[in-house]
Amino acid sequence: MKPVDLELVLAVDVSHSVDEYEADLQRRGYIEALKDPDVIDSIRSGPLGRIAVTYIEWAGEQHQIKVVEWSILDSHKSAKTFADKLTRRPISSAPSTSISRMIDVASYEISHNDFIAPRSVIDISGDGPNSDGRHVQQARNDAINQGITINGLPVLSFRPNPNGLGAPSAWLGAYYLKNVIGGENAFLIEVLGFEAFSEILKEKLKREIKGTSEIAFNKPQSFGNPDKRNRTY
Repeated sequence: MKPVDLELVLAVDVSHSVDEYEADLQRRGYIEALKDPDVIDSIRSGPLGRIAVTYIEWAGEQHQIKVVEWSILDSHKSAKTFADKLTRRPISSAPSTSISRMIDVASYEISHNDFIAPRSVIDISGDGPNSDGRHVQQARNDAINQGITINGLPVLSFRPNPNGLGAPSAWLGAYYLKNVIGGENAFLIEVLGFEAFSEILKEKLKREIKGTSEIAFNKPQSFGNPDKRNRTY
């Protein structure tokens, strides 16, 4: 078992409510964030200066695709290698939204990889509530009992939903707060539109790599102002 500062699962929603344009913005957001110098500095600031990361796309209970295997990030070179793998892999898509199954899969991945760390985090981005599989609170509580922290990146898209169901509800952030996130220093950042995804993801990664305890929401009236983008509780 190789020691690292953090075991991090990047769990990315590719359900049908995320259209091709949004999925591309989301993927490019992760690629850019993982290569960001400030994110890399956060990684290197830990006691060991390295973390283990895997990237999984998820939708319904039967769709969890490991896009990039567990990898060590400890430098600009290793971060670029991980990001380059993401660039080359196709983006999957499937119906339904099973946050609970994604939490279960991520928990298994953390328990059965080749790394050991003082902290384990599941980073879940998504644009809707759990609609498939067991109750998400059950999965969340099981993960917390294993010492895993779950952080959230709920996205409110204002584009027409491909399923014809309308835009995600404005209360998605509150839903994640009540049902999804949990564990030591858990937090979420609510994203207003996939166009804002990349910059907010960078902030989120820096926070969770360092183990912050902040909880943040976006304020609609301050959207687009980088100095007032997040409201912290």
